[in-house]
Amino acid sequence: MSAKFPIPNPSPLLLFFTILSILFYLTPIINSRTLRTVGSSSHLSDDSSITYLWPLPSEFTYGNETLVVDPSLSLSLFGNGGNSAIVREAFERYRTIIFKHVGSSKFGMRDLGYDITKLTVIVHSDNEELQLGVDESYTLLVAKNNGLSVIGEVTVEANTVYGALRGLETFSQLCGFDYGTKTVQIYKAPWFIKDKPRFAFRGLLLDTSRHYYPVDIIKQIIESMSYVKLNVLHWHIIDEESFPLEVPAYPKLWKGAYTKWERYTVEDAYEIVNFAKMRGINVMAEIDVPGHGESWGVGYPDLWPSTSCKEPLDVSKNFTFEVLSGILQDMREIFPFELFHLGGDEVNTDCWNNTPHVKQWLDDKNMTTKDAYEYFVLQAQEIAISKNWTPVNWEETFNTFPEKLNPRTVVHNWLGGGVCPKVVAQGLRCIYSNQGFWYLDHLDVQWDGVYDADPLEGISDSAEQDRVLGGEVCMWSETADPSNVQQTIWPRAASAAERLWSSKETAPRSNARVLRRLQYMRCLLTRRGVPASPVTNFYARSSPIGPGSCYDQ
Repeated sequence: MSAKFPIPNPSPLLLFFTILSILFYLTPIINSRTLRTVGSSSHLSDDSSITYLWPLPSEFTYGNETLVVDPSLSLSLFGNGGNSAIVREAFERYRTIIFKHVGSSKFGMRDLGYDITKLTVIVHSDNEELQLGVDESYTLLVAKNNGLSVIGEVTVEANTVYGALRGLETFSQLCGFDYGTKTVQIYKAPWFIKDKPRFAFRGLLLDTSRHYYPVDIIKQIIESMSYVKLNVLHWHIIDEESFPLEVPAYPKLWKGAYTKWERYTVEDAYEIVNFAKMRGINVMAEIDVPGHGESWGVGYPDLWPSTSCKEPLDVSKNFTFEVLSGILQDMREIFPFELFHLGGDEVNTDCWNNTPHVKQWLDDKNMTTKDAYEYFVLQAQEIAISKNWTPVNWEETFNTFPEKLNPRTVVHNWLGGGVCPKVVAQGLRCIYSNQGFWYLDHLDVQWDGVYDADPLEGISDSAEQDRVLGGEVCMWSETADPSNVQQTIWPRAASAAERLWSSKETAPRSNARVLRRLQYMRCLLTRRGVPASPVTNFYARSSPIGPGSCYDQ
């Protein structure tokens, strides 16, 4: 998808900056990508030919210097986005991560001069709207200030604040703590990185109906998503088991929560959305209709076809669609993302045939239950579109009545392969989540199965490829709760994150080098407080099989 923010014509200062960058730094780097680091023991690995960045950038070059970073690293923010609180807060977060081990201790520290004392961020646009396809590209230059250049020491340049966030994450991964000198160092400098995502939609589904996750746990998951440049939290808030969200228009709906302590207020939802935006992550909400709605009727029993047959929701009553409209209206005030997920999967219509008043309605309308399923989905789509949303539906809707779906529909693949090629050939857009590879509750799917799956499999036409928005890994919660959800998500979700960010040429299918890099990334996650499981366990979230290094899993 094309970026919303075109690259402006460079100012004379930026043009001068670019020319100097090329003259002083790019020429010696061009042939240095395969140089081994000399004169330092890298915190990354003894094999310095491996680039320990995750996900891999689109283009990068590096050298063989080691630079020391000042723990008082300062930020200089320029451009039209120079007043961005999003960038300033991100810089402080990353400062905390980078200098976690650098305290005030005077024991064993050498009096070193610092090579890197300032981080310059240039953001061209002051537009902070976060929508599908926002420009997340950036360039990152890391070089020693040798007195010959005016370009500074570390520079991140991006069209938007969200590109700047991705550049800050990459910079943080270049920084490592050296225990001998008790300093933060950057190895293999100078670095020049030019980066952009492969797909606009890079998601993680979190199911908060089968088990409830407190707000702080959801925030932890969002934070960890930012470390691998995922950019959509698909919040599967409600399902047949529980209805935890407050809906002001219909205040009895959250009587369907497990308990009165396992709920999300409107304020909670706002907080989650805003927390995610500060990290460049959209929140796509989902209410799964009509087949996963049993919990709706706890507060409003009229939504059930009958008290003995509680789903799908009653298609025959106007009240059902009034409630659906009220929910979508209230949620539109909370969720600014243009995509809204309406579900539509696993609809068993027997209940409609077996309930006398619904059966009579079907007969009066001369409808089969299949017709009624189509009618419900299309009505829900029209309601969502009327509230300026783009509807997303699970693939059963496409498999059942592909020609009837609204042309704006985004089809979400999950049942198996070969669906996205059919969707995009018909002119619709697709999100890839093949359950055989990207369902994280399938604990026997190992990291390489996740890594090797590709949303563009079977699609060769470039126009059709453009209609694949991307993909997401899905954390369904029947067997996960706050005690083990992060161990189930990570590090396998990172495998999908690189497939969605990095080009196939940059990050080929899995091999020993990818495994080394992913093991390192898992250790980086644990150092940042994310309880990620070992990479090579046969079952996800299993404990280690014995003593050993984090880097030898």
